[in-house]
Amino acid sequence: MAGARVELFWLPLGAGGRSVRFNGRVYEAAVAAIDRRSRAELYHSALEVHVHGARYVIEMAPAFGRRSGRGVVGGGAVGSPLLRRTRLFRYEVRCWRDGVIPDLAEAVESPCRLTHDPAVAQRVVDLVPLTPTPTWGRDELHAGEMWNSNSVISWVLSSAGLDASAIAPPSGGRAPGWPAGIAVARRQASAVLPSPATTQVLAH
Repeated sequence: MAGARVELFWLPLGAGGRSVRFNGRVYEAAVAAIDRRSRAELYHSALEVHVHGARYVIEMAPAFGRRSGRGVVGGGAVGSPLLRRTRLFRYEVRCWRDGVIPDLAEAVESPCRLTHDPAVAQRVVDLVPLTPTPTWGRDELHAGEMWNSNSVISWVLSSAGLDASAIAPPSGGRAPGWPAGIAVARRQASAVLPSPATTQVLAH
């Protein structure tokens, strides 16, 4: 189908929000010290999918206000499962038709076009409601790393048959949680949908 595509956007962690950016820097400083390496810029990922004449924004974001109008298809707790019922400590997974990516103007080395295949693009959209929703910031799925917004995106891409392991954040940056989504998708592949052959992402 003409115009079908899946595009990935890398947004600096906390773009538009000073407290989130500050907390992210504190976290990265601590992790870098433990790993004995230099600090890196942290990135949050989101997708924009064009297929069958429609455009969808796919991402994890904090829950707020009413659920209608943002394409919310799932959600979970932030920090602790005990806080799941408190909206301040919840996230939502969105597959938002004609939606917007907040702070898109701050995206770095984006968009990264991953595929033009309409079948793959449709699989990406179809898989979003099936995304695992463990507690944000914890490794409840035993993937070796915490679950977060990047995990959602890499899980969806991997489950749709794209080689998410070949996708890297902007130069000098890190995308915490990205490997977790890939690990869980590989483990669940046969149980979610018939496993498509892996599709290489487009060169950027």
